[in-house]
Amino acid sequence: MEITTQQLLAIMPNAEKNIRSNRNWLKDGRPMTADEATALLNRYAKECGITTPLHWVHFLANVAVESGCLRNSEENLNYSAKGLRTMWPARFITMEQAMQYAHKPEKIANYVYAMRMGNGSRDSGDGWRYRGRGLIGYTGKANYQEYAKWCGYDVVKQPDLLAGRTGAFRSAAHFFAKNCLAMANKDNGMGIRRRINGGLTGWTECQQYIDRAKQVLL
Repeated sequence: MEITTQQLLAIMPNAEKNIRSNRNWLKDGRPMTADEATALLNRYAKECGITTPLHWVHFLANVAVESGCLRNSEENLNYSAKGLRTMWPARFITMEQAMQYAHKPEKIANYVYAMRMGNGSRDSGDGWRYRGRGLIGYTGKANYQEYAKWCGYDVVKQPDLLAGRTGAFRSAAHFFAKNCLAMANKDNGMGIRRRINGGLTGWTECQQYIDRAKQVLL
């Protein structure tokens, strides 16, 4: 199964504008189009085995949530102090502590991702270097290493490749196919959300996209 641009825009009405605004997807100074984005989704979905309507429903719903309807291909870590305490309450216990990190994306990444997912200490810079990239954000050095072995590109040495045209779309399809196809076959949207997010942040929004995608694709 492949999707059409019309179907993509029916599921993500703001996608066409968002796609054009992503500077990581410029080619010779020209923004990407919705038709080009659809072609990339189809190409890498086919490569990775995302083939059924239910696969596509859950894949597109989570891509929509994670990327802001194809607006972002790298993690936005510009959190306020309140946002930090909401997102990582165990790491930012007091408002005073959170204030020291507020609106300092690199400092935030190096703190919250230190000594996790194959990253080194805060001083290593790995948290920022291997922050979430792609339409379903690959995060952490170990995950970058695993993806590099599969795709054949050294995204460990060149992590920004995962935010570009090929990397953003291909890595999302690979992640979803590797981790979520069995749950998609069972229409287990909540399980997929937990696998991608580590919790249920964004679940209400994701469920809305799932419902819309089912109306369009099923």
